[in-house]
Amino acid sequence: MQMFPRIGLGALLAAVSISTVCAQVLAQPGDPSAPKTRAQVRADLVDWLAAGYDPNDWVNYPENAQAAGRIVAQRRAQQGHAAPAAQ
Repeated sequence: MQMFPRIGLGALLAAVSISTVCAQVLAQPGDPSAPKTRAQVRADLVDWLAAGYDPNDWVNYPENAQAAGRIVAQRRAQQGHAAPAAQ
């Protein structure tokens, strides 16, 4: 009788492990809800700074960020990359 609970627990652990692996594999690289790596975040910051965004400009904050976001989106569209949602 001890063998059946162990088999059930093993099957459950195997199913959870397989579903975790499949979930990681199925994440699309262009998915905006997928977590970004540190290198991707740094590349985004470099793009925004090149577009004229100044994180220390508190006076013109919303307009400055929106304008830089539009510029980055236009540049990525010209390069053929999927543009992430503006925030």
